[in-house]
Amino acid sequence: MADVKKKTKLPSGRHLSQIKRQRQNEKRLERNRRIRSDFRTFVKKVRSAVEEKDGDTAKSALAIAKSKLNHAVSKGVIHRNNASRKISRLSKLVATLKA
Repeated sequence: MADVKKKTKLPSGRHLSQIKRQRQNEKRLERNRRIRSDFRTFVKKVRSAVEEKDGDTAKSALAIAKSKLNHAVSKGVIHRNNASRKISRLSKLVATLKA
């Protein structure tokens, strides 16, 4: 079972540069999906911890979510202002637990 390779579409381009470009795009797409999924998961964890009014879990999940969002920015998956806005809103949410 481990010897079976994943079947992908044959490259549609005729030029070698186009075929290489398509391979690169597929790699980037997979990487970007994984990174986006990671930070979305931790954003959801922060929000669910706030709903359950669990301050400690929310704080730790917020720290990880910040890290994941900054990683996504460094890889070019999302814009830095987008990440900054998300972090700001999550921090504001977690701060409501103290009050």
